[in-house]
Amino acid sequence: MRNLNTVVIEGRLTRDAELKYTNSGFAICNFSVACNDRRKKGDDWEDYAHFIDVTILGKFAEIIAPRLTKGAAAVVNGKLQQNRWQDKDGNNRSKLEVLCNEISVYDNKPNNSEDGGFQDDTPF
Repeated sequence: MRNLNTVVIEGRLTRDAELKYTNSGFAICNFSVACNDRRKKGDDWEDYAHFIDVTILGKFAEIIAPRLTKGAAAVVNGKLQQNRWQDKDGNNRSKLEVLCNEISVYDNKPNNSEDGGFQDDTPF
């Protein structure tokens, strides 16, 4: 049986993307997306925010990083990846993140249209 690992996240960036390079010059871009959810509690609905870490690798990271700014709306397609490491005290730690292979970014800046609409950028 083949396993399926696909994730689609829609939300807003919580901070500007951080672009780093390994010693060999390989680009790694990290950012976080906030996704809102509603849950019923008694007779009322409550809003919850989920903060999801996202990583983009390679040349794609270099190209898209300047457009990934705090507050921008984005749709991220990718797969879940679990990172494992030991902290300075020797404790095993892990973190789930989305390894992005496609992203659409919407800057939400007014365009020059008469209706004052918003311009959505071309997806990558």
